[in-house]
Amino acid sequence: MMDEMGSRGGDGQGGAGEGETWDPFPSSGEDRTLAKVKPDTPQTRSPTYRLAYDDAEFLTSEPMRGVRLQLELMKPEMALTAAGILSTVVLFGGARIPAPGAAAWAARNEEQRRRLEANSRYYDEARRFAQMCSQHSANSHGGKEFVVVTGGGPGVMEAGNRGAADVDAVSIALNITLPHEQAPNLYATPELCFNFHYFAVRKMHFLLRAKAMAIFPGGFGTLDELFEALTLIQTGRMAKMPVILFGVDFWRRVLNLDVLAMEGMIAPEDVDLITLVDTAEEGWDSIRNFYAF
Repeated sequence: MMDEMGSRGGDGQGGAGEGETWDPFPSSGEDRTLAKVKPDTPQTRSPTYRLAYDDAEFLTSEPMRGVRLQLELMKPEMALTAAGILSTVVLFGGARIPAPGAAAWAARNEEQRRRLEANSRYYDEARRFAQMCSQHSANSHGGKEFVVVTGGGPGVMEAGNRGAADVDAVSIALNITLPHEQAPNLYATPELCFNFHYFAVRKMHFLLRAKAMAIFPGGFGTLDELFEALTLIQTGRMAKMPVILFGVDFWRRVLNLDVLAMEGMIAPEDVDLITLVDTAEEGWDSIRNFYAF
């Protein structure tokens, strides 16, 4: 009896080896396989007979939303921990900004086409900035600190993952399912490319390891992420870190935090939570100055 019990570990593929934890119960994977070997009867065909963790209809039901939220938090966390990722530089910006020389696919009129193609310079700056972050990470921290993380899509996000790939560094992509879904860009590290249903959990993963944020021109999504982070820093719910806005002229036209301060809606010193820059070098210098390296 002991020989029979000792022949199977918790993974269903053999007994526990040296240093492994002994588990006398069959793994969920083995149990799932066993459950499929069954007589075909009305009882076994019933949805209620399915194993709970193997029942897609049950797992995607409304009452299970809390469990799905937890799963979306845990899956990337486990993978990032296993990869040894200690800290990140978050790179946000418009998905609609084309690479230099590429067509402005998102333009709805001639004026938008002209401006989007002119804004392709931010693609280059994001790419160079990601190169700097990734090279520093490789040279000083074994590729585990200041790892570039983007939203995984096209435009500025692609530029960030591409810059890391340029110097043979890993980078993270946190994709989101949308009605007009974009495939992940081809420059993110496949083993660190994730997909989310819940914006809230995705936002948490953007900031859980963040040591800096680089914000390039973008739309509602970019502004959403920017103000979420500023609110957390302003209220003391997150440690202060560099929040770098690339494109001085763009952001001065889009934002006027001085008005908020003048009207008493924010403290005068809150204006200083952001740093405006134009180049990758200026952005990287602001991080170096903040962390004194």
